[in-house]
Amino acid sequence: MKKLQKKNSEVLVGVAGFEPATSSSQTRRDDRATLHPENDCSFKDCKYRIIFIYCVDFFNLIHLIMRQYIPFFVLVFLLSLSSNSQRKEYELVVSELDNPWGFTFLPDNSILITEKEGKLIRFKNGIKKDVSGVPKVYVRGQGGFMDIELHPNYKENGWIYLTYASKEGKGNGGNTTLMRARLKGLELIDQEVLYKASPNSTKGQHFGSRIAFDVDNHVLFSIGDRGNRDQNPQDITRDCGKIYRLNDDGSIPNDNPFVNIKNAKKAIYSYGHRNPQGMEINPFTNKIWSHEHGPRGGDEINIIQKGKNYGWPKASYGINYSGTKFTKNSSLPGMENPIYYWTPSIAPSGMAFISSDRYGKWKGSLLVGSLKFQYVSRCILKGNKVFKEEKLLKDIGRVRSIEQGLDGFIYVGIEQLGIVRILPKE
Repeated sequence: MKKLQKKNSEVLVGVAGFEPATSSSQTRRDDRATLHPENDCSFKDCKYRIIFIYCVDFFNLIHLIMRQYIPFFVLVFLLSLSSNSQRKEYELVVSELDNPWGFTFLPDNSILITEKEGKLIRFKNGIKKDVSGVPKVYVRGQGGFMDIELHPNYKENGWIYLTYASKEGKGNGGNTTLMRARLKGLELIDQEVLYKASPNSTKGQHFGSRIAFDVDNHVLFSIGDRGNRDQNPQDITRDCGKIYRLNDDGSIPNDNPFVNIKNAKKAIYSYGHRNPQGMEINPFTNKIWSHEHGPRGGDEINIIQKGKNYGWPKASYGINYSGTKFTKNSSLPGMENPIYYWTPSIAPSGMAFISSDRYGKWKGSLLVGSLKFQYVSRCILKGNKVFKEEKLLKDIGRVRSIEQGLDGFIYVGIEQLGIVRILPKE
């Protein structure tokens, strides 16, 4: 029996937590047995002691790993959830675009995209190709190649309408121009300049510009005040700070509001605008909706009516960037109030109504992009009023353009990213 105990002691030497059965160690084991009598009967055989020791060491090791690495795994898991959530909100359709200022869908579901720097791109079957024959674009500040829109009867006449900054005409610098052209393969042909604002200016701000067609196929387009706040917007004998209306061939409609006013710009439809960069026909009412940049505060949504004055800069909810006031009036008699305004400014650009059934209860909402805060605002409407907003695509980047595609999905142009498709909520 003594030989067996000696042999077992030799086996256990070097095993973590064990030592040969000296009198002191034996006393400690006797103490443990006294405190926990079950130990005395469980460990009579050496092999159970070894199993117990290995189990303790194993669980200690697992505990150590968990303490050190669980925070890392939790972080990876949370980031994965966040990434999956973001991927579910949208998918990237056209990648690697710098500033997709405007885009429109051709009948074959390919996309024509204007890049502010002066390029026109056709995206088809996952491939981007440059279109040749584009007009020479004056790129300065906010000016460049801007909006693009198809004629409502495009399938019959093939006309495409474009706005861009041009150096043509009087004075140094440039100003906003409306052109129409046709597409043959990857070339613009049959180009016709329909309107060129004058005079040119070297200022780099407030070119507008968006294009929309009304129910009678008049073409409407916006031009900002070109940084000449105190002269252009309120003077109907001057261009800029206006929304214009032409027949689709560029001629002046007989019922335009100022056709019989001496020296007035006959193409003007409304005036008193700062810099409209969103314009759409409301498909539920056929009214013209527009939004425009305020200065520091006072971005507006307006319903555009023939001959009306929208107040800039006589009436505004904004102030100068310096914090000083340029007017004490937010409203004045004879001037239209916005149906909605933002303070602080969101820097709105791009606009679309959801008229398809793709998004369930979102149908009827107005979408407005934010350059400053980098999201899409879903404006929930009650009649002609915005009563609530929901932010979509938060922090995605500067939102420049929004369109509803032929498939009923909403597409959004993001600076330094591309064009994304908003996915319906599951």
